[in-house]
Amino acid sequence: MSQKVSIIVPCHNEEETVELFYQAIQKTFAQLPNYQPSILFINDGSNDQTLKKLRQLNQRTEVDNHFLSFSRQFGKEAGIYAGLKNVDGDLVTIMDADLQDPPQMLVEMIHLLETTDYDCIGTARTDRSGEPKLRSFFSNLFYKIINRISDTQIVPGARDFRLMRRDMVNAILEMSEYNRFSKGIFSWVGFKTKYLPYKNVERVAGQTSWNFWSLFKYSIEGITDFSTVPLIIAVWLGLLVMFIAFAGLIFIVVRSLIYGNPTKGWSSTISIILFLGGMQLFFLGIIGNYIGKIFLEVKKRPIYIIKERK
Repeated sequence: MSQKVSIIVPCHNEEETVELFYQAIQKTFAQLPNYQPSILFINDGSNDQTLKKLRQLNQRTEVDNHFLSFSRQFGKEAGIYAGLKNVDGDLVTIMDADLQDPPQMLVEMIHLLETTDYDCIGTARTDRSGEPKLRSFFSNLFYKIINRISDTQIVPGARDFRLMRRDMVNAILEMSEYNRFSKGIFSWVGFKTKYLPYKNVERVAGQTSWNFWSLFKYSIEGITDFSTVPLIIAVWLGLLVMFIAFAGLIFIVVRSLIYGNPTKGWSSTISIILFLGGMQLFFLGIIGNYIGKIFLEVKKRPIYIIKERK
């Protein structure tokens, strides 16, 4: 009896790639006769012809495939969670529709998972060829920062593309938090994981919906989801500034008593006030970000809303 492999594919404006992805999966599993693929596409509020393409693919029978279509765009994290909630395969994988996650790697991943005691086989890019240098720099910086300040360690270059056993998927589903950062969640739940390195693969077609700003916001979400160190930094810097200000105050008083007050003008005073005010606003922003996450969690809104399923 063949084992079922559920393939979760979040899609946002991927009309040019879903057909190519379907064909690639069909070709890959031709080499895996003992495994039955089942694709679940997640249409995350696409405003192109992605949904139409998914409806057409749903009529085909070469590979078992279904789709969920959200009522609006909820984000890739919501798409991943919806996929995990709605698949029932013995093995579960998450892949991008643009084929930057090479389907051919599933052959080795399945072999390793079935011949070892690993619970998960993940993937990590070893280079970022074809990607803007500035984006690569900040991406590498993100991994250095989060691994320095968080107890949850993330392998540099790690992708969402991984193959998991059912018990690991069930553990992830127990974490039903509204603010989600899957790379951190995959690491936090534990389970024995092996990462396969591979060189960067460019999109097979279409344009990415991830720009520098969206990736920057995503990295900030990851840091604040899995570390309270920014709050600790705010406390210590606040104490440092208070100490410097107190020492400066003593210096000014002593100097005035000995030499009088030769300082006239207000530019230096205004500069200090603006500096301290800006720093206070910065740290209030950090605190506000954490409070905002609490606000979203306590409202208990659904992570996603399904408009159509097939």
